[in-house]
Parts: sequence; structure tokens; C-alpha cells
Amino acid sequence: MKTSDIKISVTLDDNKLPVKIDWTADDSGLDGVQESKAFMLSMWDKEENNTLRMDLWTKDMLVDEMKQFYHQTLLSMADTLERSTGEDKMAGDLRDFAQYFAEKLKLIDKK
Repeated sequence: MKTSDIKISVTLDDNKLPVKIDWTADDSGLDGVQESKAFMLSMWDKEENNTLRMDLWTKDMLVDEMKQFYHQTLLSMADTLERSTGEDKMAGDLRDFAQYFAEKLKLIDKK
């Protein structure tokens, strides 16, 4: 059995607002520390049957970047739902919502 570590380091300013987010992962295929402006982490608490979440973003992340981040996260969630549960129809519905979301936020043109 192998252990693979993921490390996230957050640098905070004097007001405890994130100014820098760095991460590394043993099996990422990337060299060295990677910098990010935001992350969303969800973990399943098997004892409480509940999702534990942590959402952080740096104060220099632009609103338009955050909108794109959400749109891409919705699409990623649809892919994960399909792969993990076989719920093809619901994954398609989630992709449709992501399309609607992107159109309403003017991230993409309407179909």
C-alpha cells in the first residue's frame, strides 16, 4: 500500500485574509510548488454523514475569475457524478445547469 500526500499552504495578511495559496501533491506529475488563487475542498465525514468544506480564495482573485472557477467546478462535478455513480442523466442535467449558469453570467454566448 502507498501513501500520497497533498499539501496546501495558505499565506495570510494581518487581517487573516489569504494572499497566497501554494500546493503540492506527490502524484500530481508537476514539479515543485504550484500557486493558486482559490480552492474548494470537500470531504465526506463518514461519522456524521455530512460534507466538510473549505473554500478559500486570495484577495487578488478577480470576480470574473471566480465566476469561471465556479462554472468549471460545476462541469467537473458533473463528470465526477457520472464516473462515480453512473448517473448519466443527472450529470447531463448538471451540465445543462452549468451552461445556463455560464450564459447568465455572460461567460459564454447562448446556444
